[in-house]
Amino acid sequence: MGISKRTLETLIDLVEIKLSCMEVYDREDARELANLERCLGELRTIITGAAKSGDVVAFPQVADKRRAAV
Repeated sequence: MGISKRTLETLIDLVEIKLSCMEVYDREDARELANLERCLGELRTIITGAAKSGDVVAFPQVADKRRAAV
């Protein structure tokens, strides 16, 4: 399973939009803002790695337990 560069760019755009709309009123808002900024940094790091290695970021395959039970 993987995620394309285009999908990563869309996720980055969505996080940036959310960040631009946020107003911090309390600690919970500040935590959410910090979490979104960290998320944005991680997405940018992933997309930088994807640009170096190819267009798709690989994720580990997770066994589908429903299929294994059959």
